[in-house]
Amino acid sequence: MITSFHPPARTLMGPGPSDVSPRVLAAMARPTIGHLDPAFIQMMDEIKVMLKTVFNTDNELTIPVSAPGSAGMEACFVNLVERGDKVIVCQNGVFGGRMKENVQRLGGEAIMVEDAWGKHVDPDKVRAAFSAHPDAKILAFVHAETSTGVRSDAQALCAIAKEYGALTIVDAVTSLAGIEVKVDEWGIDAIYSGTQKCLSCPPGISPVSFSDAAVERVKARTTSVPSWFLDKNLVMGYWSGGGKRAYHHTAPINSLYALHEALLLVLEEGQENVWARHQKHHLALRAGLEAMGLTFLVDESHRLPQLNSVCIPEGVDDAAVRTALLQNYSLEIGAGLGSLAGKVWRIGLMGAACNQRNVMLCLDALENTLQGMDAPIKLGVAAQAALQAYR
Repeated sequence: MITSFHPPARTLMGPGPSDVSPRVLAAMARPTIGHLDPAFIQMMDEIKVMLKTVFNTDNELTIPVSAPGSAGMEACFVNLVERGDKVIVCQNGVFGGRMKENVQRLGGEAIMVEDAWGKHVDPDKVRAAFSAHPDAKILAFVHAETSTGVRSDAQALCAIAKEYGALTIVDAVTSLAGIEVKVDEWGIDAIYSGTQKCLSCPPGISPVSFSDAAVERVKARTTSVPSWFLDKNLVMGYWSGGGKRAYHHTAPINSLYALHEALLLVLEEGQENVWARHQKHHLALRAGLEAMGLTFLVDESHRLPQLNSVCIPEGVDDAAVRTALLQNYSLEIGAGLGSLAGKVWRIGLMGAACNQRNVMLCLDALENTLQGMDAPIKLGVAAQAALQAYR
């Protein structure tokens, strides 16, 4: 007999979703009202203001797409790419590959710039690609590659695109509210993120922002945007500030309550404090893992504090460790993707999950689990190393 579903309590330290703040969960339980209710429209305007602040932009077209981060990605590509357009796509992990597929499905030509998984996007390779294809209209890259835990230099890459008169599309799904993201200062034209990472919100919403130049490109299209739902010309009638709102779709009302509360939490703490918190707990986690004898996939200079790719010791069964952590400690960490499957664990320190309790739990649980599997690690030193880092 099927009864009400009661999920187990987990500590989420994988690549997402992350732990959700109790305040955000409570916000979702508030009474549902109409998506054109004046009170709801006022809240929508507040979400736009807060999103602009978190993206560090004045872009008027800064809104949450009523679907997960993958839809935010598609929203950027379907609005800006037309058949025959050349798009330079940087791939150093799984999600650059999804950008490539978007370009190809839209009839564009993807000019690939490839770097090894775990390495950052090489600006010199991007410059060489533009030199070979000066007619490229867009540069697309992942700021924080979730499959590897590497950060690329968004400011440098956008500057190269601007030299060639190209727009930029940037994946900030894992970076927003975890590390510095400055849309206007860096010259980003279209950017998308997701709620389930460092915003510590349930999955299902994708914040996006389009620059004035990107909006002009959308208006100047010679063909219709191939997605009705994601056409920014249409959805802005619903999200535009002031005046009467045009019905476009029924917004996910309670999920937007959650986003409103999550953004409020970020602004109450202060963006720079949020970034510093992620770095602080990353350093403690790093100290503990390295004391144990574990190593990281990504060089420290380009490593994401909120997504740590940790190399699995020789002879250790990846799936067995993750299963033991879930069963014995109710702790979730992530597996490697693609060519890194079975080679790394992805340990997240995102949003509400980024705290000392979780760092110490993870180190203790991982040490005990690996000890039980006779893994080649140093015992009894991880916790002390982490505590020393906190001091």
